[in-house]
Amino acid sequence: MRTVHEIFTMLDSVAPVTSKLDFDNVGLLAGGAGWQVGSVLLSLDITDDVIDEAKELGAELIVSHHPLFFSLKSAASTDPGGAKLVELLSNRISAICMHTNLDAADGGVNDALAAALWLEDTEPFEPEHIGRIGRLPRRMEMSEFLPFVKNALKSNGLRYYDAGREVFNVAVGGGSCGGFLEAAVDAGCDTFVTADIKYDVFLRAAELGVNLIDADHFCTENTVIPVLAGYIRDAFPDLEVQISRHGQTVRFI
Repeated sequence: MRTVHEIFTMLDSVAPVTSKLDFDNVGLLAGGAGWQVGSVLLSLDITDDVIDEAKELGAELIVSHHPLFFSLKSAASTDPGGAKLVELLSNRISAICMHTNLDAADGGVNDALAAALWLEDTEPFEPEHIGRIGRLPRRMEMSEFLPFVKNALKSNGLRYYDAGREVFNVAVGGGSCGGFLEAAVDAGCDTFVTADIKYDVFLRAAELGVNLIDADHFCTENTVIPVLAGYIRDAFPDLEVQISRHGQTVRFI
């Protein structure tokens, strides 16, 4: 058995909580640092289904990317966020959340996303070190790159703007990174893959003459969950480490 503190210390060495963005809420958000852990469940989100799954599996710790809460006002079962906290603590399940610190970390969300898209020689392209830019092994037309992205990220569908350019220098930003479009273009990308893109950002991509792909928030970030599982398995081979079977909530037709 390991303690929550031991596992958190290892994760903090991979993605220091001190590197999170100001708005964020990361680290040990529920449970006791000294609580014993024999089984860990990993998930992008801590939903009611994930908590039920942890209970069924006997997992004493959930490690997620998205925070359990940002500004909790009530730890009562009558509050949606509070109800999750009550359920976790009632079942002696801890929660560690690694969000924007994991986005920026070497080997974190955006390196995992870049690797899933086969990008080479990647490097950060904006001051917060969240986005990455790299090159494909070979040039592709958008008509080839789009199904490649869809399959690589297991996405149900893509929203995109095709600027008529070959795809080679690709920037990525897991989750809601449409605000980094200008920085990605300044870094020399011909194509930017991210998620949650607003209409005006698509219009700006057309003005800038750059390909833009919205590959879904879950799909662009979930690439890091197997990576996190690997970190924990390597550091603590005695632990049982499982990835949640409850995946993407939003579906497309």
